[in-house]
Amino acid sequence: MEGRAQHNVDVLGWLADALEELDRQSLRRIRRCRQSAQGRIIWLDGRELVNFGSNDYLGLASDPRLVAAVKEGLEKEGWGSGASALVCGRSSAHAALEEALAKFEGCQAALVFPTGFAANAGTIAALVGPGDAVYCDRKNHASIIDGCKLSRADLRVFPHADVDTLDHLLAKPHRHRRRLVVTDTLFSMDGDLAPIPQLVDVCERHRAILMVDEAHATGVFGNRGRGVVEFYGVEKRVPVRVGTLSKGLGSVGGFVVGSTALVEWLVQKARPYMFSTALPGAACYAAMAALKVVEQEPHRRALVLQKAEFLREALKREGWNIGLSASQIIPIVVRQPNVALSLARFLETRGFFVPAIRPPAVPDDEACLRVSVTFHHQHSDLERLVETLGEAKRKLGLGN
Repeated sequence: MEGRAQHNVDVLGWLADALEELDRQSLRRIRRCRQSAQGRIIWLDGRELVNFGSNDYLGLASDPRLVAAVKEGLEKEGWGSGASALVCGRSSAHAALEEALAKFEGCQAALVFPTGFAANAGTIAALVGPGDAVYCDRKNHASIIDGCKLSRADLRVFPHADVDTLDHLLAKPHRHRRRLVVTDTLFSMDGDLAPIPQLVDVCERHRAILMVDEAHATGVFGNRGRGVVEFYGVEKRVPVRVGTLSKGLGSVGGFVVGSTALVEWLVQKARPYMFSTALPGAACYAAMAALKVVEQEPHRRALVLQKAEFLREALKREGWNIGLSASQIIPIVVRQPNVALSLARFLETRGFFVPAIRPPAVPDDEACLRVSVTFHHQHSDLERLVETLGEAKRKLGLGN
């Protein structure tokens, strides 16, 4: 009858065609199921594989000391935190972790978020908004890009690691109230380092705020494991530093460190902090245990970077394109998504898990295998991976 709702209309009918299109482009994601603890060897969908897909760079995700810390936290606090941090979700564990992070990073204060994504998105939107401008590296993580968009500040995207273009953009006349420059320090897919010293100089010259995300560098780079800003010796000149507890530190959550005033402002204005249930206290216990390991066992990060250097050089000798990787993250760039999938599947038949990375995680024509080197990898793992990649190149007809 005219004017009556059509209850048999499938308003999501378009999804089947859209999913088929993803299949056609080799861009559809399939969820895997791990049946073991995170580590050098994992069981994935019933297969035992050498794991080159984890961000557990220091091998702490299953470390007995973190497991024991979690048990202690569970006995003292239970599991769920029950409320947002600003209601009654913040416990003595959160307070202790924030104090430990501030000390570890050499800053006045720290603030713990439920995830690294929340830390980035919340911090950006708290620092800039309508009437401001935010400048974002083209290859920043999705959490940074989304945070820039959510802030509603004028967004300026500059080419990857292009300090000259950023300098030119900041030099233009403007009427913005505040200007924020945001960058990863270690880019999660390319494995290269941001030109942090030059970015610091440019931001200081133009009176712009510099915010960096050390997600993949915390625990791995720097004399104390503070990250790339420490590696370059400019940590005191970077006012806003974000990190994660879920990669090198083997736990879960994100954090921001800086001045007392910065943290107090984020408490008042960072919406993901205000409106999310606080991280479980037991996860804070794990993170504190991990910080102690990072401080007491610097050989872990040294070995990770040594192994990564060996693998980068071996891959380059075999003609693989690894871009400008200078870290434990090594892309093997093959450009086409279907080629990346074929390589990943071949490696899996030979006992290796190396994930295929495709758009939108990387730009078009930059599909790759993403190799993550961790503390627990053995030298023989690296050698066999290079040999197996050579076999794959021959059998799949990839040439050079």
